Amino acid sequence: MTAVYAPNGRLGANLGVRLDREPHMRLVQAVIAWAGHATLPPGDCDQIALQLTEHARTVAAEVRRCCSVLLSDAEPRVLAEVVLEEADRRLAQRRLGTVRCVQMRVRQVRALYERLDRLQVARAVATPP
Repeated sequence: MTAVYAPNGRLGANLGVRLDREPHMRLVQAVIAWAGHATLPPGDCDQIALQLTEHARTVAAEVRRCCSVLLSDAEPRVLAEVVLEEADRRLAQRRLGTVRCVQMRVRQVRALYERLDRLQVARAVATPP
């Protein structure tokens, strides 16, 4: 995995970064597995949140790209745009260096990948071979 220093978390989407889904989904699963009152040093939480934020922005850019080829009133596009609005709002919030902040970022990554998967299916159905 390539690390890019982007303190504002907005660089990856502009670099044409390929989605590296597998390691990020492993991180998502690890965070989900944290029991009840998991504790990590704030610096660790902030680094994980930064990585998830950057990846979520990259996935969001791909979701937007997939939306652009669907009709504006297509159900998969409308639902994806709702998820994108929520992701934009939540990802713009300041990272807090807490487990809760990391878990919120995890939920955004999962929601974006779910939408991306559904958009790719809808796109495949909309464009016959």
